Amino acid sequence: MSEQNFDLVVLGGGSGGYAAALRASQLGSTVALIEKNKVGGTCLHVGCIPTKALLHSAEVADVTRESARYGVNSTFNGVDISAVTAYREEIVASKYKGLQGLIKARGITTIAGEGRLVSPTTVQVGEDTYVGKNVVLATGSYSRSLPGLDIGGRVITSEQALELDFIPKKVIVLGGGVIGVEFSSVWKSWGADVQIIEALPHLVPNEDEAISKQFERAFRKRGIEFSLGVRFQSVSQNEQGVVVTLEDGQTFAGELLLVAVGRGPMTANIGYEEVGVTLDRGFVITNERLATSVPGVFAVGDIVPGLQLAHRGFQQGIFVAEEIAGLNPIVIDDTNIPKVTYSDPEVASVGLSHAKATEKYGADKVTSYDYNLAGNGKSHIIGTSGIVKIVRVNDGPVVGVHMIGARVGELIGEAQLAVNWEAYPEDIAPLIHAHPTQNEALGEAFLAIAGKPLHSA
Repeated sequence: MSEQNFDLVVLGGGSGGYAAALRASQLGSTVALIEKNKVGGTCLHVGCIPTKALLHSAEVADVTRESARYGVNSTFNGVDISAVTAYREEIVASKYKGLQGLIKARGITTIAGEGRLVSPTTVQVGEDTYVGKNVVLATGSYSRSLPGLDIGGRVITSEQALELDFIPKKVIVLGGGVIGVEFSSVWKSWGADVQIIEALPHLVPNEDEAISKQFERAFRKRGIEFSLGVRFQSVSQNEQGVVVTLEDGQTFAGELLLVAVGRGPMTANIGYEEVGVTLDRGFVITNERLATSVPGVFAVGDIVPGLQLAHRGFQQGIFVAEEIAGLNPIVIDDTNIPKVTYSDPEVASVGLSHAKATEKYGADKVTSYDYNLAGNGKSHIIGTSGIVKIVRVNDGPVVGVHMIGARVGELIGEAQLAVNWEAYPEDIAPLIHAHPTQNEALGEAFLAIAGKPLHSA
């Protein structure tokens, strides 16, 4: 048994963990980074990056089918799933190699193995122990299921969906949130029939209701079926497929059932509770500065209650490294973290919905404005529809931006600056948005809510 000492020990090498390690190293600390699988975690290997590769493949399939609309003659001959897999794996491998090189160049000690917290300062891996002046918990999340719903056979999670070597003819998707609608979008573009089951009243239910309704219209137009507001009851399967039954007695048959009901915190049997770290339903409870109930132990990413987003974990990793170094970094509330759903159409948002803003400030204190992308030249050129919705406090700052349409995720940068800097629309309206870009849609929306609309009433 050996013992090694560091300024910081990080348990988990996903977005939050490796960001904490990189920033701490940059600030002069010695760092041990412990990961049982591969650095990069869920996001790089089975989440954000590979799924977006599939979505790009899906977009190419759709553009090929519709190419005559743009004066280009082409023939769509189907999807070669083995070639898609090779494309996806090459991207992941390239990013993984780059991340490994960066970590090595920063002098971070990486330990491959399953770590367990055995004291407030110590993580054990096999027979070896790694002691830090501070410890960061960053063990990530796993694909959840529902009570009584066992994963196996034709009932799969997103990780297994990613590895499929065939395109299902018909698939049932349990869950109309981000993961569910992204896979639904991919499969539909590849030629599958899709049925979504969502127990809440809307698809993408965490978005502004106006966005959710437009999203549903777009999916309906694409031929993606969905059931809303009724809970899942049971599933049966055989060699041919699955049959899903809802609580109201409706049944749906398909080749596969994708369970996409969210992700749970990976905190069981790692020693957290034994050392005194407070958990609630498996999540690590922290204060706003991400310190746990145990002095010197911090937590970041999907194990901390709130949005389970790679960029949230990444930002929290940087935050904790700077907090430990005494730099007093700024806290970013979850509400003001940008969210993007990379389906067709895309959804992007930051800040308060109109309903949440009304709850906080009062109905007579909040104004919102919807700018239709039909008025935007670039949106027309690329053939997309949608809206940009701005929510503001009357005579006050922008508190929310909500968008739907192709490529709107690329507009979220300006939107999050407006919300986080508490900008007034009147401050943004004079600024110039390049023409012709989709970014102009934000400019037009800010102009309109500032009281001087040009291309809208």
